[in-house]
Amino acid sequence: MSQIALPLHAGGAGPSRIVVGNANATALEACAVAETWPFRTAILSGPPRCGKTLIARWFADNGLGQAIDDCDRIDETELFHRWNRAQESATPLLLISGATGGWKITLPDLASRLGAALHLEIGAPDDAMLGELIMLHAELRALPLGDDAVSYLVPRAERSHL
Repeated sequence: MSQIALPLHAGGAGPSRIVVGNANATALEACAVAETWPFRTAILSGPPRCGKTLIARWFADNGLGQAIDDCDRIDETELFHRWNRAQESATPLLLISGATGGWKITLPDLASRLGAALHLEIGAPDDAMLGELIMLHAELRALPLGDDAVSYLVPRAERSHL
């Protein structure tokens, strides 16, 4: 017996559409006007799977500036040099931090520069946003889900970005 190869996509790709709601609207609005940021630098943080990487991809793909994901895991000296290069070229720099409990920067020069940056945070979704997230994740998995199902699930779901 032979197996038929099906054109399945890897599950880790994530959504290509950003659900905008109470949790991320302020961050998205700020990203749209990156030229107004102090020193053209912003730090975006939030809980795991809240869409930080998706926002960074949108930011870079739309030519709004450069985005560095998981910046809290990059060597601080390298990050300091990348900040300097962005300043020299007047390129907005969006830094994505996944650090829980705050990002501890040990390099004094980097700490002083990033201390002046705009700090953006993604919070927990409200009911409307959670409903949209449930619909999006069902759609990504090709699961038919009606409005009644979403109305049932929203008050019973954990307040997270799934």
